[in-house]
Amino acid sequence: MSRFNVRCLVLQLATSCVLTMASLTAVAQEPAKVDQGIDIKPLCGSQPIRVALVDGYGGDTWRKTTVAELKDEASACDNLTIAGYTDAGGNRQAYNAAINGYAAQGYEIILAFTDFGEAAIPAYRRANGNGTTMVPYFNQLSGRPGFDYAVNPYQDSYAIGQTYAQWMAKALDGQGNVLMLGGPAGATSSSIFLKGFKKGLAAHPGLKLLDQNFIATNWNPADAQKAAAGLIAKYGDRIDGIASDFGVTALATAKAFQQSGTRMPALATVASNNELNCLYRQSVKNGNGWKYLALDGTTADIRFALRQALAAHNHVDIDEPLGVVPYVYADSTTNTMPACSKSAPPDADLSSLLPENKLEALFSQ
Repeated sequence: MSRFNVRCLVLQLATSCVLTMASLTAVAQEPAKVDQGIDIKPLCGSQPIRVALVDGYGGDTWRKTTVAELKDEASACDNLTIAGYTDAGGNRQAYNAAINGYAAQGYEIILAFTDFGEAAIPAYRRANGNGTTMVPYFNQLSGRPGFDYAVNPYQDSYAIGQTYAQWMAKALDGQGNVLMLGGPAGATSSSIFLKGFKKGLAAHPGLKLLDQNFIATNWNPADAQKAAAGLIAKYGDRIDGIASDFGVTALATAKAFQQSGTRMPALATVASNNELNCLYRQSVKNGNGWKYLALDGTTADIRFALRQALAAHNHVDIDEPLGVVPYVYADSTTNTMPACSKSAPPDADLSSLLPENKLEALFSQ
């Protein structure tokens, strides 16, 4: 879900190039673990700050949890108010209009989930400046920090892909056939996951990638189940491991293998959900569990985004990388079991950093 490209054009202001090169230094840092963030209080400042959040696709439990994480993080700063939220409903024009509207109202900080990737950079550029700190987060963009936006915290998909490969080597004792499932064909974020996965696999020659491209699923459960059925028909039980860049896709894949009666491969995913983890726990209880890795806590990425935004807005140095990776939430190789809740929604992310009482209150709404 991330991408980076340094561009210092001849006619740019020197300061713009300096900012871009500074961002390259930040990217070179090791990514932070999402559950190991720094204290926000030194970044708060003293002047009143209104924060707005713009989602391209909101409404699901993951996004609702993200909003709750933002409010929880901001509660440590008395001068912060989460005063605006927009769900653009998948409409890029509505997304851009919301960003422009909050900037026109003089919001000090605008956070925006990078649902529309590079296409939204012009909107970010228009909003950034004149007292507004524009911070797109989650995917790594090719824009110029300090010009197209203030700063761009991102989930380090390349590093996650490498982690998948290292885990597969451990789970499969260094031998086996593996595949990767991604989003729509050509999706940049999935391509970066795959690059990291291939880089990690290079250190383990006993692991063979059956397809040099990721298998397209459109991040849709129906399409993912069809794709998994196609893989089962083509390879049968020769598939030893599958890496997925989305928990919904991993869940559909697990169901497809169970329904076909084919041996379940080792399954590594990011952003799992309650339904997938309950299925895994029940399978273990029934004696037919599979090798499983879930990297989670992604709803807390917004906490990193808020801290980076505050540091940029208040001109405070911050000792925290722009890149962030999820933490290990489930790992069959270490007997780390994920939580399963009968009362939470199927798509709930129980790996959230929210206190338990706030998470329960969120699910009861």
